[in-house]
Amino acid sequence: MTTTEPGIIYPEAYLAPVPDETEAFDLPVTGTLPAELTGRYFRNGPNPLPGDPSHHWFIGRGMLHGVRIAGGRAEWYRNRWVRTQKGDFIDERGRRDFAVNSANTHIIEHSGRLLALCEAGFPYEVTPELDTLGPVDFGGRLSTAMTAHPKQDPVTGELHFFGYGATPPFLTYHRLSADGELVHSAEIEVPGPTMMHDFGITENHVLWLDLPIVFDFAMLGKGMPYVWNDAYGARIGVMPKKTGEVRWFDVEPGYVFHVGNASEDITGRIVLDAVRYSRKAWDTVWGQIGGQVEVGKHLVDGATMLGVAAMHRWTFDTRTGHVTEQQLDDRSVEFPTINESRVGLPNRFVYAVGNEANGRIVKYDTTSGASTGFDLGDRMPGEAVFIPAAGARNEDDGWLMSIVSDRAGRGSELVVLDAGDVAGGPVATVQLPRRVPAGFHGSWIPDEEE
Repeated sequence: MTTTEPGIIYPEAYLAPVPDETEAFDLPVTGTLPAELTGRYFRNGPNPLPGDPSHHWFIGRGMLHGVRIAGGRAEWYRNRWVRTQKGDFIDERGRRDFAVNSANTHIIEHSGRLLALCEAGFPYEVTPELDTLGPVDFGGRLSTAMTAHPKQDPVTGELHFFGYGATPPFLTYHRLSADGELVHSAEIEVPGPTMMHDFGITENHVLWLDLPIVFDFAMLGKGMPYVWNDAYGARIGVMPKKTGEVRWFDVEPGYVFHVGNASEDITGRIVLDAVRYSRKAWDTVWGQIGGQVEVGKHLVDGATMLGVAAMHRWTFDTRTGHVTEQQLDDRSVEFPTINESRVGLPNRFVYAVGNEANGRIVKYDTTSGASTGFDLGDRMPGEAVFIPAAGARNEDDGWLMSIVSDRAGRGSELVVLDAGDVAGGPVATVQLPRRVPAGFHGSWIPDEEE
């Protein structure tokens, strides 16, 4: 165990937060950064302010880490906390104040706006230099929280998302137009306060993950207030975008934090690839990061968090109502990503990361069933973001970016891999000026073309 602050214990140093904001310029690069890469890589994650309690990996003010790349150079690195509003979650009128949240899970771009996301509330807009502009409710139209995992339809440009809550409405579906206007909201009926972290879309459908992790008011103040409830059941809903009528398929009990992709074919089959936790795996994770831990101590081991789940595939036959489930690999992985031009469309490749004895970045070929990977040894990778190559002809023509941190906390790097040859290792490594704590999700934001 590594202690970095009085009263706060971190199982491994690479998980510990950093105490301040900083920036550096002209970062050292090993190898060659692809000359075509011109933009910013941003990643979000929880980083408690000094003195704040930190009893859970998921808790802590969002901190954004950014690297600017252009002309084969890493021009700068900076980190900034998201300046979220302080106050009570419930306002003076007894209503949920969605502007009060940590904004610590993801950062995306839509319609020219950079949004820091956390599923507990409104998104926060930030500048390309990572300064906070403020909460966004899309002109007053958004009346629920917003998931940290919206899906942008690569054909229409629309952004599909949802909000879930501990009180009715438990689940609400939303859609933004390509130009950023909230044009549709509708309640989706579910039996209770399910924790729905992610979902899926296809060309014509939305997929809902109504699984047995539910809100428990008795857990408030004791950690993350969610528990596994066998009585709740497990099902996945298939909703045509045109009608909004959900058809539910019962599935084996399990939990999904993150979806790789979903797609459909002309025969009426819908395929969903995601990382699935069994009840035993959930208990292994939640026993360490849930309500059982002592408040004020951060006891989450990232290797444990990422070491108990595997890639699975569900296939739904909408004609017969039959569903099948298949485990695609026995490796323990998390944070699946794809070439986002294939969101909701048939895709061949899924990328993921694993943090057990050794860190690794894995590439799955869902057509052949083969998988390859790059072993990082004692370095722990974050989510690997796919960046398409200029003039790409194949789905895996592009690059993967991941912030990789030394397990002992000695430092961090931004690694760039050829997505077509993940096993070949980094084509470039950017040495970051400070250690970057383990975090969640990020995006590559290319410069706008003149």
